[in-house]
Amino acid sequence: MFTKILVATDVSEASDHVISCLHQLRPLGLKEVVLANALGIKHLDALKYELTRLVEPHLLAQKQNLEKQGFAAKIEIGPGLPSYEINRIAEKENVSLIALGTHGMGLTAHLLGGMASEIIHSATKPLLIIRLIVKEEGGIPCSQPACLDLGQSLLYATDFSDTAHRAFTYLEKMVESGWKKITLVHVQDIVRIGKHLESRLEEFNRIDGERLEMLKTKLMEKGAKQVKIALPYGSPISEILKESQQDNYSLIVMGSQGSGFIKEVFLGSVSHNVVRLAALPVLLIPALRQ
Repeated sequence: MFTKILVATDVSEASDHVISCLHQLRPLGLKEVVLANALGIKHLDALKYELTRLVEPHLLAQKQNLEKQGFAAKIEIGPGLPSYEINRIAEKENVSLIALGTHGMGLTAHLLGGMASEIIHSATKPLLIIRLIVKEEGGIPCSQPACLDLGQSLLYATDFSDTAHRAFTYLEKMVESGWKKITLVHVQDIVRIGKHLESRLEEFNRIDGERLEMLKTKLMEKGAKQVKIALPYGSPISEILKESQQDNYSLIVMGSQGSGFIKEVFLGSVSHNVVRLAALPVLLIPALRQ
């Protein structure tokens, strides 16, 4: 499934922690990793060589870490901005997934020079965002990654769009690869339904509940042992985040664009806000671009 992935590394602690989590992707087929670093100085040749010299030792250490885990690994350094270089290298290497690491609870300048949002918006490959949680132990700040665990539950959020359906095809493969406990959630959007359609909420629940039951049946046929259904009414962002805190979830899976691609790029989609606010890793499956 994810046999070859790209790790977008800014040689920070966040990207080190992403690498430490990758062994948990082995059941999903991971064998080869491309370490990609973008310098962001495409037209400054002298500085390019100097920065390459500075980042190479850390990249080599990350490469050795991956090889100790049993993965084939290679290094790619691009001179341009991360939003361009990461996707260019991902296409060139034909990877099946891009993995990113981020500090804390938001996509800020801590991740890849502040270009995480641009990478998410422009990516044509699935994206795995792994959160680095900072805690205090004995008054000393320390960090640890929120890694994946196939033994824990997975939360799949759907708006029944084409992109959500594409994300579901990945979910089916993940179930076949060993993920057995799934929750399917669809939020009845209070803004869209509002006071004019609220009288039909019971009807909408019946229709969408049947849709979720069909998805549940498909997953059970693929080998899932436990599939729950959630159909809350409210704000999609808030309800997805609330559900993610209710169970022992290890991952959120969803499409990275719902209905209205251009609108979501400029205003921020549900999926991008979930990435920004969730404490869990999030796997985003991008819309097919024409």
